[in-house]
Amino acid sequence: MSQWLTLCSVEQILPGCGVCALAGDQQVALFRPYADEQIFALSNIDPFAQSSVLSRGIIAEHQGELWVASPLKKQHFRLTDGLCMEDDAHSIPAYEVRVQGGNVEINTASLHAEAC
Repeated sequence: MSQWLTLCSVEQILPGCGVCALAGDQQVALFRPYADEQIFALSNIDPFAQSSVLSRGIIAEHQGELWVASPLKKQHFRLTDGLCMEDDAHSIPAYEVRVQGGNVEINTASLHAEAC
C-alpha cells in the first residue's frame, strides 16, 4: 500500500538543479531538470565516494536520457532508475515521486523496497 510523504514545494527546486531532502532516515536527491513539475528522486549517496553529494551534481542529457554527474568522481546516474553509466554494479536506488498541489511527495513504499 502506497503512503506519500511530503518533502518540499516544487518551487523550492530551481529548474536544472537538485536538492537534498530527508525522507525518514534516508537522504534523497530530488532533481528538477526543466521548469515544469517533472521531478526525479535518487539516493543522495555516491557509491564510489561514499559521500552524500549527488544532489549537487550536474544534470545532463545523453542519448535522449537524463543523467546526473557526481560532483566528486564524475560517474553518471540515470535519473529514471539510478543506473550507473560507467559501472552498473554501482547503480543507486531510484524512488517514486509525484507532485500534488505544488508539493513534492515520495512514495514511502519505494524507500522501504531498497532496504529489502
